[in-house]
Amino acid sequence: MASESANDGQDIEKLYVYGERLSEAKDKSQNEEDYKSIIQAATSSNVKARQLAAQLIPRYFKFFPALSGLAVDAQCDLCEAEELGIRVQAIRGLPLFCKDTPEHIPKIIDILAQLLLAEENVERDAVHKALLSLLRQDVKGSLTALFKHIESVDEPITDDNLRERTLVFIRDKVFPLKSELLKPPEQMERHITDLVKKSLQDVTGAEFKMFMDFLKSLSIFGEKAPTERVQELVEIIEGQADLDAQFSVSDGDHVDRLISCLYMALPFFVRGASSSKFLNYLNKHILPVFDKLPEERKVDLLKNLAESSPYAAPQDSRQILPSVVQLLKKYMPLRKTGEEMNFTYVECLLYTFHHLANKAPNATNSLCGYKIVTGQPSDRLGEDFTEFNKDFTERLRCVEDLTKATMKKLTQGMNSQSNTKGTTISEEEKAKIKTQKQNATTGLRTCNNILAMIQPLHSKSPSFIGDKRINLSWNVAVKPVAPANTVGGKRPANAANGSNNQANKRGRGGSNQPVERAFESQSYGGRGGSRGGGQGRGRGGRGRGRGYYR
Repeated sequence: MASESANDGQDIEKLYVYGERLSEAKDKSQNEEDYKSIIQAATSSNVKARQLAAQLIPRYFKFFPALSGLAVDAQCDLCEAEELGIRVQAIRGLPLFCKDTPEHIPKIIDILAQLLLAEENVERDAVHKALLSLLRQDVKGSLTALFKHIESVDEPITDDNLRERTLVFIRDKVFPLKSELLKPPEQMERHITDLVKKSLQDVTGAEFKMFMDFLKSLSIFGEKAPTERVQELVEIIEGQADLDAQFSVSDGDHVDRLISCLYMALPFFVRGASSSKFLNYLNKHILPVFDKLPEERKVDLLKNLAESSPYAAPQDSRQILPSVVQLLKKYMPLRKTGEEMNFTYVECLLYTFHHLANKAPNATNSLCGYKIVTGQPSDRLGEDFTEFNKDFTERLRCVEDLTKATMKKLTQGMNSQSNTKGTTISEEEKAKIKTQKQNATTGLRTCNNILAMIQPLHSKSPSFIGDKRINLSWNVAVKPVAPANTVGGKRPANAANGSNNQANKRGRGGSNQPVERAFESQSYGGRGGSRGGGQGRGRGGRGRGRGYYR
């Protein structure tokens, strides 16, 4: 034992000698044998000798380019040592390999990224600090190397755990430092945008939302950004929505993603980006099979369509109007049929109709029998559309009567609930009454909107609402809250950042229950449409399901 201890001491003493000679040498390249001996100490059985080697190898690395491969390999072996102290010391030394030789950054970043899988907190913390050190040294090269562990453009990602840990590091450590790291802003924000775009080939909804939230926070996409920059964000979202893909109504995953992506694009339409591709896809593929969609998605779609309609171009409006009018006629019942009415559907469709018709008013002549003169051949004033007008007008009257009757019942119900004040009731009953009042209030908002939108349509030459005087009922109901984990792509739900990919849309709640309950007791009560959470199904970027959306 004494002999072994003596040998250990000699090994350490030799390392100090090698280190001193290298430190004092003016031309350190002449001490190559000393550096080789330090590298060889990485395989020593002496823990302290290996720990010292982990410090010395990177310190003199730049002076011996011919030994760079051996040196890096030795340091990597030390990073995998059984002893935590050796691993941490070796990890801390990795950034020094690049201090004067930046060409090694891709390799060292690759090593550190793989070490993100470390389970010990102190070890993982050392990896984080080493990566941040390299990012501060060369942000462009480091980001490029780091993002290769989450993108799958050039070659498939084979380790999902590594990909997830890399994503978490980027989300928690890199993105919050964007103002420090991304300098000069114009150049570096463009670089990281390009890296993000390459990484969106195979993402979960949570990951896609994370990336989009980050891109929106960059100055190049800020409030003063030109329209073409805003359009770039919409094009990214269009790519996730698979708007170039053939649509199948049975592909629930695509339906969910499409609706979610349209919702995410709405703020950019407000800023001047084009909604044409989304609206034309809806018109061509979705609206014709609307009745075949899952019930819980129909309201989502119509609400998104309504909110998009003010930003439709005139030509898009003209193309989409026939589909919207067809749905309106379907969901505005005729008096003699005794059909039920879905008030939320009608509110959405009337709002969409007004805004589209405001852009292309004479298109309604052949669709609804109106007589709007613009002087264009498309007025079709010489043709007889009397029957269309009769049918459309009768449906409007029926909807108006049903809405007024429903408002009366809702108001009576609210009054009867108010009469319970002062009576002794349980907390459960109080909560129930409060919910009923909230539902009735929501229902009254919807009814008021419907009446306000029907009134201008009674004339043979009606006016169409094209401004913001109508506040859609769900946008008034609660304070807007951005949806989380709702959109994205091709990875399974549980692969991203510890999130479950379930969320509600802004101010719309997890379901349309307030309107549904407010109307369900009426003779023509609408089944307002559920907005419950769903899991994406079907196609995955690597042949696996991708769960996302509420």
